[in-house]
Amino acid sequence: MGLIILQLSEAKITYGELGFLESFKDLPIAFISLFAVSFINKTGAKKALISALAIVGFCSCLLPFIEVFWFYKVWFAIIGACFAIGKICVFGIIRNNISDEKSLAKTMNSVEASFMIGIFAVNTGFGWLISSQYSEFWKFGFLLIAALCAVTIFLLLRAEITESKPSENKSLFKELSGFTTPAVVLFLGVAFFIVFVEQGFNSWLPSFYKNHLKVNSFFALQATSFLSLFSYAGRTITANVIRRFSLSGYYITCISLIIALLLIILGVQYFDSEDSRLILFLFPVVGLFLSPLYPVINSKMIAQVNKEKINLFTSLIVIFSSLGSSVSSIIMALLFGKQLLNFYPLYILFSVILLFVISLVYFNVSKRK
Repeated sequence: MGLIILQLSEAKITYGELGFLESFKDLPIAFISLFAVSFINKTGAKKALISALAIVGFCSCLLPFIEVFWFYKVWFAIIGACFAIGKICVFGIIRNNISDEKSLAKTMNSVEASFMIGIFAVNTGFGWLISSQYSEFWKFGFLLIAALCAVTIFLLLRAEITESKPSENKSLFKELSGFTTPAVVLFLGVAFFIVFVEQGFNSWLPSFYKNHLKVNSFFALQATSFLSLFSYAGRTITANVIRRFSLSGYYITCISLIIALLLIILGVQYFDSEDSRLILFLFPVVGLFLSPLYPVINSKMIAQVNKEKINLFTSLIVIFSSLGSSVSSIIMALLFGKQLLNFYPLYILFSVILLFVISLVYFNVSKRK
């Protein structure tokens, strides 16, 4: 998404249009998630995951050959729907094979760390492409994504996956009624704001680097790559040390360190220079402490959910995560469109403080329970 925002903004597509473009990815994720549960339950997680990957691969093959902007909206809508299916499947597979809270946290951090390596590899590859003499062919890089889909499908076909049998003959609304407790509602609020914060980094940091810090497109895109590297390090470290700490204590420590880093960035911006090159290197470090939040909080809650209901519960996580992503992108588009980029770190700090407060309330409520 960061790559496409960066490239299309140079093609005179407004930031307002680009902000809503991300909604075409996120809103289908929210819309399809509940319906995807019944599809996954009928086909099984493995077959559903293979189907989603096949569709993504096919769509990635089409992208380089279509120029019109409306196709990006359709493309992102399809990719978003497949992402929803994929995420529900992966979370379900993990929960069906692991029950212990800290083992879940370890595994989910390892899985999310590999996700960061994927982001790093893709952004680095595209970064070299758009800064080379073949930059006009940047969309053909998506053919590599199609190839990776094919490799992943091959690996899945060879893998043996344990799947639980879902509960039968229960209406969707009756199943959802079991997730209306204060702890669950607060947890979904925390998930919303974690992704809300992450979105400000993942999709918009390259544009902030290019438009405000005046770096070239290659280095701007590498901002996300470095962020991914630090995120990988954060999740890998968490996977190896999480058994030694309480999940809530570790989570709160990470948020506190994010706030401290953002305060340092604001200090550099307002007391040194608002386009200081030091900011280039400080922002990616935030990923070290931001990246463990999502898998840690998810594993804490998912461990309490019955295996039969894990697909449905994961769909709720996906819905609120996608809403957080969509709302964040719309706000960021307004921020960029009105040239208020010097408030970017302040906006991120405010979002993290809000997340910190909601997280404290959630931990207190879940502890009382």
